[in-house]
Amino acid sequence: MTVRRRLTVHGRVQAVGFRAFVARSAQSRGVAGWAGNRRDGTVEIVLEGDPDAVDSVLRASREGPRGAHVTAVDVLEEQPEGIRSFEIR
Repeated sequence: MTVRRRLTVHGRVQAVGFRAFVARSAQSRGVAGWAGNRRDGTVEIVLEGDPDAVDSVLRASREGPRGAHVTAVDVLEEQPEGIRSFEIR
Protein backbone atom coordinates (compact mmCIF):
# COMPACT_ATOMS: atom_id res chain seq x y z
CA MET A 1 0.00 0.00 0.00
CA THR A 2 1.26 3.48 -0.86
CA VAL A 3 0.27 6.70 0.91
CA ARG A 4 0.84 10.34 0.02
CA ARG A 5 1.06 13.22 2.49
CA ARG A 6 1.59 16.92 1.90
CA LEU A 7 3.30 18.73 4.77
CA THR A 8 3.65 22.43 5.48
CA VAL A 9 6.45 22.97 8.00
CA HIS A 10 6.41 26.21 10.00
CA GLY A 11 9.16 27.88 12.00
CA ARG A 12 12.78 28.64 11.18
CA VAL A 13 13.01 26.14 8.34
CA GLN A 14 14.60 28.08 5.49
CA ALA A 15 18.35 28.72 5.08
CA VAL A 16 19.17 25.92 7.55
CA GLY A 17 19.49 22.94 5.15
CA PHE A 18 15.97 21.74 5.86
CA ARG A 19 15.14 20.61 2.31
CA ALA A 20 18.40 18.67 1.98
CA PHE A 21 17.77 17.10 5.40
CA VAL A 22 14.32 15.94 4.29
CA ALA A 23 15.68 14.66 0.96
CA ARG A 24 18.32 12.53 2.72
CA SER A 25 15.74 11.25 5.20
CA ALA A 26 13.29 10.34 2.44
CA GLN A 27 15.85 8.76 0.13
CA SER A 28 17.29 6.61 2.91
CA ARG A 29 13.80 5.23 3.57
CA GLY A 30 12.75 4.76 -0.07
CA VAL A 31 10.20 7.60 0.04
CA ALA A 32 9.51 9.64 -3.09
CA GLY A 33 8.33 13.24 -3.34
CA TRP A 34 9.76 16.73 -3.14
CA ALA A 35 10.54 19.61 -0.78
CA GLY A 36 10.39 23.30 -1.63
CA ASN A 37 10.55 26.68 0.05
CA ARG A 38 7.39 28.79 0.01
CA ARG A 39 7.29 32.56 -0.09
CA ASP A 40 5.69 32.72 3.37
CA GLY A 41 8.81 31.19 4.98
CA THR A 42 7.44 27.66 5.33
CA VAL A 43 8.69 24.52 3.62
CA GLU A 44 6.22 22.40 1.65
CA ILE A 45 6.96 18.67 1.43
CA VAL A 46 5.22 15.90 -0.49
CA LEU A 47 5.95 12.35 0.65
CA GLU A 48 4.81 9.21 -1.15
CA GLY A 49 5.60 5.61 -0.27
CA ASP A 50 5.16 2.89 2.31
CA PRO A 51 3.09 4.19 5.26
CA ASP A 52 5.73 3.37 7.90
CA ALA A 53 8.51 4.98 5.85
CA VAL A 54 6.41 8.11 5.20
CA ASP A 55 5.59 8.34 8.91
CA SER A 56 9.30 8.06 9.73
CA VAL A 57 10.14 10.99 7.41
CA LEU A 58 7.23 12.94 8.90
CA ARG A 59 8.65 12.41 12.40
CA ALA A 60 12.11 13.53 11.23
CA SER A 61 10.53 16.63 9.66
CA ARG A 62 9.04 17.59 13.02
CA GLU A 63 12.61 17.84 14.36
CA GLY A 64 14.55 19.09 11.35
CA PRO A 65 18.31 19.58 11.09
CA ARG A 66 20.46 21.43 13.59
CA GLY A 67 19.71 25.13 13.23
CA ALA A 68 16.04 24.61 12.41
CA HIS A 69 13.23 25.38 14.83
CA VAL A 70 9.97 23.69 13.81
CA THR A 71 6.91 25.24 15.44
CA ALA A 72 4.17 23.31 13.59
CA VAL A 73 3.62 20.78 10.82
CA ASP A 74 0.34 20.71 8.90
CA VAL A 75 -0.41 17.35 7.27
CA LEU A 76 -2.86 16.62 4.45
CA GLU A 77 -3.64 13.15 3.11
CA GLU A 78 -3.71 12.95 -0.70
CA GLN A 79 -4.16 10.33 -3.40
CA PRO A 80 -0.82 8.77 -4.44
CA GLU A 81 0.37 9.80 -7.90
CA GLY A 82 3.03 7.14 -8.43
CA ILE A 83 6.10 9.36 -8.22
CA ARG A 84 9.35 7.42 -7.95
CA SER A 85 12.10 9.78 -6.79
CA PHE A 86 12.71 12.67 -4.40
CA GLU A 87 13.71 16.14 -5.52
CA ILE A 88 14.48 19.50 -3.97
CA ARG A 89 12.59 22.34 -5.56
